[in-house]
Amino acid sequence: MKALVLSEYKKLDILDMPVPRPAEDELLIRIRACGICGSDVHGYDGSTGRRLPPIVMGHEAAGEVEAVGSGVRCFKPGDRVTFDSTVYCGQCFFCRRGQINLCDNREIIGVSTPAFRRMGAFAEYVCVPERIAYLLPDNMPFAHAALIEAVSVAVHAVSLTPIALEDTVVVVGAGMIGLLTMQAARQAGAGRVIAVDVDDTRLEMARSLGATDTLNSSAADVAAQIVERTSGRGADVALECVGSTVPVKLALDSVRKGGAVTLVGNVAPTIEIGLQWVVTRQIRVQGSCASSGEYPACISAMSRGAICVDPLLSATAPLDDGASWFKRLYAREPGLLKVVLEP
Repeated sequence: MKALVLSEYKKLDILDMPVPRPAEDELLIRIRACGICGSDVHGYDGSTGRRLPPIVMGHEAAGEVEAVGSGVRCFKPGDRVTFDSTVYCGQCFFCRRGQINLCDNREIIGVSTPAFRRMGAFAEYVCVPERIAYLLPDNMPFAHAALIEAVSVAVHAVSLTPIALEDTVVVVGAGMIGLLTMQAARQAGAGRVIAVDVDDTRLEMARSLGATDTLNSSAADVAAQIVERTSGRGADVALECVGSTVPVKLALDSVRKGGAVTLVGNVAPTIEIGLQWVVTRQIRVQGSCASSGEYPACISAMSRGAICVDPLLSATAPLDDGASWFKRLYAREPGLLKVVLEP
């Protein structure tokens, strides 16, 4: 089979590899679409330490079941499917509590570390355990289904955030995850969603997808404007979708006393926060990791049009062109959000 292999950092090659054989509990999936995730782009240069070459990356994918292992009961060849990026064990303390994203033995499709190596979906075929696969409705294109993993990250973050009906919600960062988080917040009942970014093009897209207010943080004191627009109190909650000191501080400064901030972004490994400002204002700070069983809800929301992903698709391209698209994303080409490769 054809596969896009990270042979060494910043070097991707199209190579011929053996078609994997499914284990007893696995599906062999013919990949029809696989999105390039921001974490793949960061792994491309080795900065994350979680894409040790050689590795086939890619975990945002959808396709058709080609074959099944002898123990598979819920899927058959020809089924249209997607799959979670997290391979959880199902047996540890956290899995038994339903917190599969916190699994002690968690592995990620398309990731390689000193502890594990899981070949990913920038290839014609991939094998995944039956327990992480989900059927797709007929009305969902494969390119849209490749975004379900990203949608699940947003929906999970919102599920951890105490949003009451008609609350004011601030979403800091209008990139891929931020734009999806904003839509998920509206679905959770938020009455007002304020999108914050430094890019006016992304803010315009945020407004088209349902943001009631947009603010450019490079041009003004955004936290002060949010406080002013909320009767001097601040927003009820904020979701931070960047992951560095300045936007996290902005999120904390934007919420009212007793408010909540959910941290979704994960660019910088460490940040600084004003501890006294958090403690004396009784701010709840919540981390959000990946997703935890939200795939069926995400598939339903997307199928109904409640969460829209089509405007976020910047391009679909053949797998053969994958290396050039990685270079463009790595260079932060303006206007690019999600690129989906089609083997």
